[in-house]
Amino acid sequence: MLSLLKFQNVLEQLQPQLQQKTYLLAVSGGVDSMVLADLFQVLDFKFEIAHINYHLRNEDSNLDQKLVSDFCHKHKIPFHLYEVSEKDNKPENSIQNWARELRYRFFRKIQKEQNLEYIVTAHHLNDQLETFIINLSKASGIKGLSGIPANENNIIRPLLSFSKDEIYEFAKENKIEFREDKSNQKTDYLRNKVRHNVVPELEKINANFLQNFSKSMEILNQTKDVLNDLINEKINGFELNVETGQTIIDKEKFSKESDLLRFEILKRYGFTDEKEMKKIFTAQTGSVFYVGNFQLIINRNELILAPKYDFTKVEEIFLEINENEILIPEHIKKEIKPFGNCNWKIDQNKIELPLKLRKKREGDIFFPIGMIGKKKVSKFFKDEKLSILAKQKIWLLCDANEQIIGILPLRQDGRFESIDNFETELILKI
Repeated sequence: MLSLLKFQNVLEQLQPQLQQKTYLLAVSGGVDSMVLADLFQVLDFKFEIAHINYHLRNEDSNLDQKLVSDFCHKHKIPFHLYEVSEKDNKPENSIQNWARELRYRFFRKIQKEQNLEYIVTAHHLNDQLETFIINLSKASGIKGLSGIPANENNIIRPLLSFSKDEIYEFAKENKIEFREDKSNQKTDYLRNKVRHNVVPELEKINANFLQNFSKSMEILNQTKDVLNDLINEKINGFELNVETGQTIIDKEKFSKESDLLRFEILKRYGFTDEKEMKKIFTAQTGSVFYVGNFQLIINRNELILAPKYDFTKVEEIFLEINENEILIPEHIKKEIKPFGNCNWKIDQNKIELPLKLRKKREGDIFFPIGMIGKKKVSKFFKDEKLSILAKQKIWLLCDANEQIIGILPLRQDGRFESIDNFETELILKI
């Protein structure tokens, strides 16, 4: 049963040195969060309370707010209120997701403003069971089946091991005021359907179902921890280029890992579509898969995971000239260093200042030194057998008239080369 001592023991496992920490409690006025607030108050922790009035239940919403604010006033606890209004754009559907995003955004805002270390919510064992069943119906992986985390991203949930009945009993014994949300009795939402239609049937099959489920969750979470350790071990074995942020994976070795392990490793980089993942191992060299902030490039026997290169954010970089030397920014020098050096001599009479660096565009053409005639920049890249990542890092040196003076640092355009014309000669040296 829930008791002050048991609750304190759970908290100490989640977060040592409890008395030195600061907390923001999410309190709705329902039995779970009011019991949570009472426990924190009795234990004399340093905490504040946040409440959201969604105004979805008319006067009931205002009475919820009054109960929480009165509790805070009585015990001299800082109270933070957010009242939902038209500017919050309540949707016609997916109200639960909208409400969740809104409240956590509010909690994070208060946490930051008040410099509080942890957000605390009143999720309990019944919530955990409902989440498990919902995720099971969605074919979730082990992370989804492990349920609501007790301690993650500075959010702690110390009531997860206690049932709703235990919380009600504690509230009754300690005369804790709370309000019932009548909308929880409806079956409009999936969670409520699971709560009222599925869970009671499971409890009919086994009277100890909830307690057995709690033990199963412990085993699942331990399994998840073992899997995470294995995944970290595998990832640490990948080749990592610290300068470029690229992770190199041996394609042959990786393909021999189990489907589960490959799936869980790629999930770390944002890949969650199983069908898309299967394509990775049959895709041709040069294929690119994009997800979130990452790109996965198939390069012969390697899988290269690298930060996504966003060309829309790359601006033109105008260059300064010191005496007769063209100055290239240090971060550009560092980026193109793997592709070699250059020592170009450019005839200033043949170009229009200012000079600038930009990325390749469709249809770009230049006249490479050592070749007869013009060549598309894209064809030059192909002939040089540049990888996709290399192409992303190469810069073009252009003048004010968009004439391409060279592909930095690979090849200068022969039209603008200075031949013994020292008075008007510009030097570009890397």
